[in-house]
Amino acid sequence: MGTFDALLQGFAVAFTPVNLLWSLLGVTLGTAIGVLPGIGPALTIALLLPVTYHLDPTAAFIIFGGIYYGAMYGSSTTSILLNVPGETGSIVTAIDGHMMAKKGRAAAALATAAIGSFVAGTLATVGLSFVSPIMVKIALLFGPAEYFSLMLLAFVTVSALLGSSILRGMTSLFIGLAIGLIGIDTQTGQARFTFGLLPLLDGVDVVVVAVGIFALGEAFHVAFREARRPEEISSVTGSLWMSREDWSRSWKPWLRGTVLGFPLGALPAGGTEIPTFLSYLIEKRLSKRPQEFGQGAIEAVAGPEAANNAAVAGVLVPLLSFGLPTSATAAILLAAFQQYGIQPGPLLFTSNSALVWALIASLYLGNIMLLVLNLPLVGLWAKLLLIPRPMLYGGIMVLSMLGVYSLKNSVFDLWLLVGIGGVGFLMRQFEYPVAPLVVGLILGPMAEEQFRRAYAIAQGDMSVFVTHPISLVLLILTAACVIGPAILKRRKVATP
Repeated sequence: MGTFDALLQGFAVAFTPVNLLWSLLGVTLGTAIGVLPGIGPALTIALLLPVTYHLDPTAAFIIFGGIYYGAMYGSSTTSILLNVPGETGSIVTAIDGHMMAKKGRAAAALATAAIGSFVAGTLATVGLSFVSPIMVKIALLFGPAEYFSLMLLAFVTVSALLGSSILRGMTSLFIGLAIGLIGIDTQTGQARFTFGLLPLLDGVDVVVVAVGIFALGEAFHVAFREARRPEEISSVTGSLWMSREDWSRSWKPWLRGTVLGFPLGALPAGGTEIPTFLSYLIEKRLSKRPQEFGQGAIEAVAGPEAANNAAVAGVLVPLLSFGLPTSATAAILLAAFQQYGIQPGPLLFTSNSALVWALIASLYLGNIMLLVLNLPLVGLWAKLLLIPRPMLYGGIMVLSMLGVYSLKNSVFDLWLLVGIGGVGFLMRQFEYPVAPLVVGLILGPMAEEQFRRAYAIAQGDMSVFVTHPISLVLLILTAACVIGPAILKRRKVATP
């Protein structure tokens, strides 16, 4: 079956009344989550994992996809009106977006962000539709040795590029790897790191870790630092329609942001931060009014917001094709797949094609819904910023505990949740990135399995990892990611 035919079947599933309602629920919830600072799609999806446990997988992933896309839309609202990015990908938007709001042009800034997000999201989803099947063909060339080397590359890139230092990223990764080793070894039948506790024989549930690290950890962190809401919220005044000049200054940045964001989002640890910063720099260099940047240039909102949303679709390419998460939200989505006993990778498009193509089709529909929701209802979303922090995060803690307890009705899981939440709190306090921990937890057991399989096939010959060309290239890239930054740092120090 061709890509176009598969996509049409996906639309047939996504267009059912029930799935349209799930998509609307996802994008609405995602937009609300994006508006609230500090609450991102990773936290929200982690909270919903226990709730959606008994839901049909297709419906669950349509909701998750809507939340993921919606959070990117909503985060621009708080960046422009409050100068507080709801997501890291909207940090750049806040620079000129809030200056536009201060000058009474909040409506134009919100409009170019929403329309740019729609254009970039739609074009990037087209890219996802046609690039993913190609990536699947490449993934079929991979054996156990290649998969192990690829996962090693993912470990290093996520750890090295996220957080303030490689050491902190690696520390977070190894904590996740250690948690992933808990339980019974599937090959030898031996218990590992269970400390005599029977509930740990089955290992630590990924959902418990995800909810603890993202939801409870964030709630503890906010409560400790007593985050204060900025005093002034810029009001949304005037028509939401952009002027002719605004359109002429926005459409090229939308397209450039899309072209930049999609491939960078697909790279390991590419995320949304790097493409948005690059988009800002490119637009400033190409602009006829570079002096306006930092003072309220509409191009500085249009380009980064397009790059932000295009990168979101790019992140889904390695997740669906290789089963590799390149961001915190992608790691939680991988945990969601595993919750349903589904393993993303090259076989996903054949074994669960209906689910994959319904998810991709729902992203097209979700983009349309998001445009309709964001343009006329911006004033309503802005009122969510008035929710008191204690009530918001108190509710998150209650939902976290109820959700985890509903999985197995286990009090032990609740104590484990609180303990992991404490770890998440300490990591935030000392600025350790949490994404490598989740990646290590999920990919660690898979990497161990692929290593053992490759080792057994090669009959104990460790050279199998360097004699296979693809594996060798991946290992060289891994080494470059570790050694490269250190060499560049020394050169900068040596240069007078």
